[in-house]
Amino acid sequence: MRFLIFGAGALGQALGCMLAADGHRVDLVLRARFIEAIDDAGLQVSGIFGEFSAPLDRVGLLSNLEGVDGAGYDYGMITTKAYDTETAVQALAGLPGFDGPVVSMQNGCGNVEKVAMVFGEERTLGARVITGFEIPRPGLVRITATADDIHIGSVRPGHIPESAAHLAEAINHAGLPCIAVEDIHRDLFAKLLYNCALNPLGALLGVHYGALGDHGETRRVMDRIMDETFDVIETMGGSTPWPDAEAYRRVFYDHLLPLTRNHRPSMLQDLENGKRTEVDALVGYVAEQGHRLGVETPTCDTLAALIRFRESQVLADREVQGVSRAKRSGPSSAGDSFS
Repeated sequence: MRFLIFGAGALGQALGCMLAADGHRVDLVLRARFIEAIDDAGLQVSGIFGEFSAPLDRVGLLSNLEGVDGAGYDYGMITTKAYDTETAVQALAGLPGFDGPVVSMQNGCGNVEKVAMVFGEERTLGARVITGFEIPRPGLVRITATADDIHIGSVRPGHIPESAAHLAEAINHAGLPCIAVEDIHRDLFAKLLYNCALNPLGALLGVHYGALGDHGETRRVMDRIMDETFDVIETMGGSTPWPDAEAYRRVFYDHLLPLTRNHRPSMLQDLENGKRTEVDALVGYVAEQGHRLGVETPTCDTLAALIRFRESQVLADREVQGVSRAKRSGPSSAGDSFS
């Protein structure tokens, strides 16, 4: 099969490498600095699922989709940050000849709805990824931890389309455990519970996930986040695999948190690197939906406000540093908009 992965950071590069190593053709839309490094040293994956190396004759490296013919792609996969979903959707929608399924493989909630608005429900798939990926150096992705298989499904609950089944089979055969499911929204809500509990708080405190579970004070904050998120999901008419927040807490503390104990929050890494965060697809999403539905979410409101404050600080610092560099070295080309 032939895949187009738009916004290939750590997840997209790992997925592309493993699919290419398994015999598929993969084109990656990614940052110029990654293109240069992969051209020089290749693309490898290491970590908990083994070692993989992509044959470069099966990997295309693109900085954008200008002049690309989309007729041969079986799938378009979006692995951008959540705040760049619209950019990715519009780029894929403008790809001449492309008529395959579009898969949101992103963090947070609200992304698959944006894909479906443009491509329709028949062509829209969502994926829940609860695995840790990091780039220790350009051209190498390390898979650090996983709490479960990748789940892929349609935005229409109750059935598994062939497109989801075939994609899950291909990813699984390539070495990333993956299954097709009947209700991807259920899985995305389940991941929302997990991410909201850990990601913003870990980012604000500057600690890995395990440290949050080691102290009663942070556990109490996480418990309140889970309660608020669960209330919002139920009020929206959504469901999760657990009957209530207390049942989820038992799974979270006994199973999920230990499996990803040493993982550093992606939101913390974004702040450290002077980037935008996905706050609006996590606790910001819960707070927004809570306000819309009349559900009180004071803890999520507070965390979202604090993350936005920290984000504004690091972005302002980056802008000052960029101006300083520009004065020293002259004009430079703008970078792309995804991570």
